[in-house]
Amino acid sequence: MIRLIPLVLLLLFDSALFAGAADEQVYLAPDAFLTEAFGATPPPPSMLWITAEIQPEIEKILGHPPPRLRQRYWKDGAKTAWILEEIGKEEFITAGFVVANDRIEKARVLIYRETRGMEVRYPAFLKQFEGTQLAERQRLSKRIDGIAGATLSVWAMERMARTALYFHRHVQK
Repeated sequence: MIRLIPLVLLLLFDSALFAGAADEQVYLAPDAFLTEAFGATPPPPSMLWITAEIQPEIEKILGHPPPRLRQRYWKDGAKTAWILEEIGKEEFITAGFVVANDRIEKARVLIYRETRGMEVRYPAFLKQFEGTQLAERQRLSKRIDGIAGATLSVWAMERMARTALYFHRHVQK
């Protein structure tokens, strides 16, 4: 009996530790997002290299260095689609943004990994990004209303939106 107590305590600790671990929730597969953005046959992916010219601006937008040296995107005429990832509180949020005519046409949460704040996936929240463009100092042209208990996820979505708009502007030059 006494030997079982440490085992029981270990199991309780283990389950408590992993009870807070985030489950990956796929709300929209990246391929489905691209089909939604471009129709049945999305354009092939292109690659944007994060050059010395781009890196300082992206670092200002994100508040940290860009996570990779290149970013995949899809382009058809004046429309681009971006699948980006940014940390919410502790885990990555994967979101898709369609940009046309320097404005966000559509924002979607594709994969959510945080334990709270998943309200950012709801259409009512995401609709706020539609029509938004970059204003001075790489800020969004519209104020995005937050969600109680999801502040860090909201901020992550705003950073990704700003990044998508900046990247779009860069590849449209």
